[in-house]
Amino acid sequence: MANRFQYTIPEMTGRLVRFASPVKGVLTISTLASIVGNLAQMGLMGFGALLVLGCAGKLSGSLWLYGGGMGLSALLIVVCRYLEGMFSHVGAYRLLAHLRTHLFDTIRRLAPACLMDRQKGEILNIAVSDIETIEFFFAHTIGPMVTVVLLPCVSLALAFYYNPLFAGVLLPVYLIISVLLPLLAIRAGRPIGLSYRERLGELKSLVLESVYGMKDIQIFGCGPERLRMVQEKNREINKASHLLTLHRQTVSSAPTFFVYLARILIIGAASWLAAHGGTNPVGTVVISFVATASFSSTQSLTTVISSLLETFAAAERLFLIEDTPPEITQVDHPEPMGSIQSIQFEDTKFSYGEGGKILDGFDLEIRAGEKIGVIGESGTGKSTILRLLLRFWNPTGGAIKLNGIPIEQTSLTELRQRIAMLEQDTFLFNGTIGENIALGKPEATLEEIRQAAKRAGIDEFISTLPDGYETQMGQMGARLSGGERQRVGIARAMLINPDVLVMDEPTSSLDALHEKELLKTLEREYQDKTLIIVSHRMSTLIGCDRVIRLEKGKAVPVENLEDLWL
Repeated sequence: MANRFQYTIPEMTGRLVRFASPVKGVLTISTLASIVGNLAQMGLMGFGALLVLGCAGKLSGSLWLYGGGMGLSALLIVVCRYLEGMFSHVGAYRLLAHLRTHLFDTIRRLAPACLMDRQKGEILNIAVSDIETIEFFFAHTIGPMVTVVLLPCVSLALAFYYNPLFAGVLLPVYLIISVLLPLLAIRAGRPIGLSYRERLGELKSLVLESVYGMKDIQIFGCGPERLRMVQEKNREINKASHLLTLHRQTVSSAPTFFVYLARILIIGAASWLAAHGGTNPVGTVVISFVATASFSSTQSLTTVISSLLETFAAAERLFLIEDTPPEITQVDHPEPMGSIQSIQFEDTKFSYGEGGKILDGFDLEIRAGEKIGVIGESGTGKSTILRLLLRFWNPTGGAIKLNGIPIEQTSLTELRQRIAMLEQDTFLFNGTIGENIALGKPEATLEEIRQAAKRAGIDEFISTLPDGYETQMGQMGARLSGGERQRVGIARAMLINPDVLVMDEPTSSLDALHEKELLKTLEREYQDKTLIIVSHRMSTLIGCDRVIRLEKGKAVPVENLEDLWL
């Protein structure tokens, strides 16, 4: 188990408890309500026992006092159950909101380098389902963790008061129910809980992937095969769910045996005392009633454990992402670089993980205002150059400098304000088209957004939409052509007015007419800017000042554009 799990249960429990510190006031109220409510439950049974003994003439004292104690205990149970549930869930939901925000910030810091090997569906499952599962810990666990220690102590102290023998027979049962069974339940069930969460994440990834690729699934007639894959994944989930249910029922029912055993032991102890002249009917009745009430509370922890298995599995998946060290970090005091006047790749090397070298001694110097074209066979590192320039990754050797400053010494925020990227497919978010254009400058006014759209040549098209710049892309996004999407991307870049625009196959999805219009827009609006264009189309690179070819990880100048056909 040590090789499979990255965190121990105490580590995760302590981490979750520390994470709850922002709402410790709310959770403290919930925990106190849980304690008082459980003590009141014991009080209800204890006062009930005294009332019965008083009515039977076995005990002196005010019957009204005993009856009043029962009534007060019952009232406290109701009030405390309400307060416990309300405050625990208020605190839990606040923490869940914070967890989601924190996870998004973590993903933002790690992307894209540290998330390449993770499926989108898996991350989505962690962000939504796993975090929702962690709610159980904050809402239903902290109280029982405290009462499982406090209530047995109270019950044992009362048992010891009446006769040490009562405490002696109850102590082993409390240890079994409160300590041994929960530990065994966690040890036996933790792999099952983790397996269930992993299978569930895989199913969501498969479904998400199938929805995104539904058009290709239909075109190539592989729907039955995808359905078979979903059914197979469902069978795996059902198998894990069956094991989890079997474990939950076993864990829930096992303590019942020891609860009844405790009652038998109390009666047995009372019988032994009676046989040896130490009869104590009051103690026997009171301890029987109080122990019954205390066991119902301590037994709940073992029941909670079965649900905690999924919670700990979800927490481990979340912590694994949070504890992944980012590949890209920023120095504490970055050097301001100002307007980018020069870009130098000096003996730059790069490889993805354990794979072969993509760049190996890549050298290139670009001056402000130059238009550079980059060509090469697939997999030679064309797109990698652009991603290194935006610091999605760090080079594994050599250096990249902006205005003579090593790129690692610059501010990520300033870097990505001064360098914008246009890829072959511009992603449109579920918002208005105006909000999509203002992605890099959310505080932009409508007039600024409109001017950027005009410069990108898409303002006239937007004016034909049902609500103009307020048109929701959730409704219209799929109906925009590749050229229209690209122009939205150009408008985004123009709004932030970068020094450098890098483009990765910007015309691959466009026909000749739209490609010509796009290039005219770039020539008109970016004549004084630096452009770096990766493309397989010679027509896209015609206006470039220089073209380089990537061969074996190095830059080879292309002297004549006619060579591009070779």
